[in-house]
Amino acid sequence: MKVILDWLKRPKATWLAGEPIFKLLGKRRNSSKVIDISKINRILILRLDNIGDVVMMTPFFRELRGLFPHAHITLLVRPVAYNLVELCPYVDKVLAFDHKKGRRIFALKFAIKYLFKRSFDMVINPRWDVDYYYTGFLGYFSGAPLRVGYSENVNNHKKRFSRGSDILLTHVLENTEIKHEVERSLDLIRFLGGAIKNNRLELWLGEEDEAFASNVLNEHGVRSGELIVGLGPSGGNSPLKQWPIDNFIKLGQFLRDTFKCRFVVFGAPGETELGEQIKREIGLSAIDMVGKTTLRQAAALMKKCCLYIGNDAGPMHMAAAMDIPLIALFSSSCRHRFSPWGEKANVLSAEISCNPCMQFDHPNRCNRCSFEKPSCVLKITVEQVKEAVKETASFKGWPVIHE
Repeated sequence: MKVILDWLKRPKATWLAGEPIFKLLGKRRNSSKVIDISKINRILILRLDNIGDVVMMTPFFRELRGLFPHAHITLLVRPVAYNLVELCPYVDKVLAFDHKKGRRIFALKFAIKYLFKRSFDMVINPRWDVDYYYTGFLGYFSGAPLRVGYSENVNNHKKRFSRGSDILLTHVLENTEIKHEVERSLDLIRFLGGAIKNNRLELWLGEEDEAFASNVLNEHGVRSGELIVGLGPSGGNSPLKQWPIDNFIKLGQFLRDTFKCRFVVFGAPGETELGEQIKREIGLSAIDMVGKTTLRQAAALMKKCCLYIGNDAGPMHMAAAMDIPLIALFSSSCRHRFSPWGEKANVLSAEISCNPCMQFDHPNRCNRCSFEKPSCVLKITVEQVKEAVKETASFKGWPVIHE
């Protein structure tokens, strides 16, 4: 049994074993090279990525629904992102798959239990980078005759680590151009014959999420008209993206003393020390919500903010989707691909020779810098961020308490 499973880890072996079975079951009758959208009634979207990646997909969900108004659309995400898309009006079903189980056999079991019986006509796999999450196998095991995604040859890293994966697709996009992830996902709509009507981000909140945000502010004595600034000190899954916490504290103290701002600090459950430290140093002006909200509750609180300042992580993209002004602190990853989408974002980054890490063929989210210190994030100064805030404050007409 182990020999068989090891053999099936290879994409070509999976294809050789699977095709006769799927043909016998009648699952390959519509695998034409020409996609006839009029014959597609059931669609599966695979988006097993981080929170920010899912947020950047929201225009795609809307445009896909416009292209397939009557299709039944299922979205598969990681458990961490489920709450964020649970209320998405453009899909009919949201499923969650935990890729951390770590073996393709779990992808096979999940596909048999939850995907195969749904008889999808088409699977869309929008991930451009290396397939760390077994989405290629999930799409193949679903039995869908049409499987659309980006080629293994679009970048060197993927070519090395996802070798042979193109065989699991029926329609392969070869685009190697570096472009924003929002545009990359919308290229799939164009590939399917659609025209983009609107590329804005959006998130979907429930009444209970809005009520939660109002209650939090009321409980902390925030008065109507007070300036609320969101702070995102988290570096996501990479310490190279984390602007020093002392810098956030100095910036917060400046904003508190200059504009009498209140703050809401955002972050994940494993990052509670960040919120506690900011709270200790800034005092009652700061509301520590790190690890204390769902994603939708955090988005509802962001909606109450007049400005968000944070690192390149999921909350930054959520703030962009809530259409509030934001200052993004960029470091190791590529701002051309992952910067906050929208006209209200101001991106600060240090232009150094090794930025982004991808230039040295590293993964986009390195955990260790090649040099002694990650200059890309350390070279962004508090003064630079202050100046960016002053521009925003001046534009918004913030009252200056102390010069």
